Amino acid sequence: MTGGPPLHPMDRPRTPEVRTGAGRSMMRMTHDRRVLAMALLAGIPGVAVALLLLWLGDYPPRVLWLAGGGLVTVWLAAGLALRERVLRPLQTLASILAALREGDFSIRARIPEEHATDPLSLTYAELNALEEVMREQRIGAVEASEILRKVLEEVDLAIFAFDEELRLRLVNRAGARLLGQPAERVLERTAVELRLDEGLSGVTPRTIELAQPGGQGRFEVRRNVVRQEGMPLQLLVLSDLSRALREEERQAWKRIVRVLSHEINNSLAPITSITGSLTSLLRRPERPDDLDEDLTRGLDVIRGRAESLGRFMAAYARLARLPEPDLAPVAVGDLVRRSAALETRIPVVVMGGPEITIQADGDQLEQVLINLIRNATDATIGDDGAGPSTGGVQVRWIVRGDRLHLLIEDEGPGVADTANLFVPFYTTKPGGSGIGLVLCRQIAESHGGGLELENRPDGRGASARLTLPTDL
Repeated sequence: MTGGPPLHPMDRPRTPEVRTGAGRSMMRMTHDRRVLAMALLAGIPGVAVALLLLWLGDYPPRVLWLAGGGLVTVWLAAGLALRERVLRPLQTLASILAALREGDFSIRARIPEEHATDPLSLTYAELNALEEVMREQRIGAVEASEILRKVLEEVDLAIFAFDEELRLRLVNRAGARLLGQPAERVLERTAVELRLDEGLSGVTPRTIELAQPGGQGRFEVRRNVVRQEGMPLQLLVLSDLSRALREEERQAWKRIVRVLSHEINNSLAPITSITGSLTSLLRRPERPDDLDEDLTRGLDVIRGRAESLGRFMAAYARLARLPEPDLAPVAVGDLVRRSAALETRIPVVVMGGPEITIQADGDQLEQVLINLIRNATDATIGDDGAGPSTGGVQVRWIVRGDRLHLLIEDEGPGVADTANLFVPFYTTKPGGSGIGLVLCRQIAESHGGGLELENRPDGRGASARLTLPTDL
């Protein structure tokens, strides 16, 4: 009994099977030999009958041997021809499939026109069609990979891909330049060794400070998960904000200087004028009788302008001292209802939305909602505070994807100048400071969201849209 690998229990026959020696020999044959053996077996009855009739006939021995030998030769030749006829298409199919496996799409099966509808020709036709489809897909994949490679190499973003063990598997040219080493030397190294582990944890997008051999400064961090050959990779994208921040800082300083100059000049001009007038009065040889009254009025004006300038500087300092948000679970519904209940001048209708809990700074968000609801109420009741005969303020929220949209809608006259709404110290309300909306947007952006104020397209009034991420 010949040896061999043991059969799996599910592969063993369920009933005993007796195989003869010929059967076992047939099973051990290769496919081409089995085809030849079966072709010869199929011709044995006919050859045997022909030989029997030949030997029973009254023929000379020489004729018997020649005829018998020719009959056996024809029999063997027919078997070999049948074997060749069966194996040649299989060899052709194997060659084409091997070429496809190796990525060679230049080999195609030839289909005779006179046999275009037989099963073998149909098989060849389907194989040629499959080859054409795979060739187009391969060309498309190669072109897409080349485009992606070129883009990754040319973009001014440092891109890294780490596997589940936080080992670097992919880096582009900007990433290697940031690390100060060729890509071949940093691949397979861990994020801790490369000092990039800070970017693989925490919320994104956010800004971090990095000090690498190829550069240092503030970088924006973005993360995502991609797959390469079925293996999940953490994609880390670092964007150098230094140049953009320097330009933004320069523009910010120009705006600050412009605003400060405007406000300080507005206060210094009357102070200088009144100071000069009072000085001239004091230098007169004969002082007028109403000098004390003039001095009191002038000093009151100077004190008022100085106090106004002090309030202005305090408001500016308030913008600069906004702390980072302290994230904790916040139930959106409870937060909205609590903020709406603080407005008592007119009813604030809470339309509601899905019950959702987000990670946020509850105190800061409550201050944002209070400001937005107060602004909506001011717009609805008007400057005189009398209030409209109909109308009010509505608050609702919806979730779209990974974003929470909180809408505060009023029924006032709408917004006349939307371009300057978020300019510091710009205000259209009598006695307004012009920093409320700026603070609200700053708080929203520190949470990874945003704030927009626009006129309602469906009727009278304006709508404030506060967007916040739901997956911080």
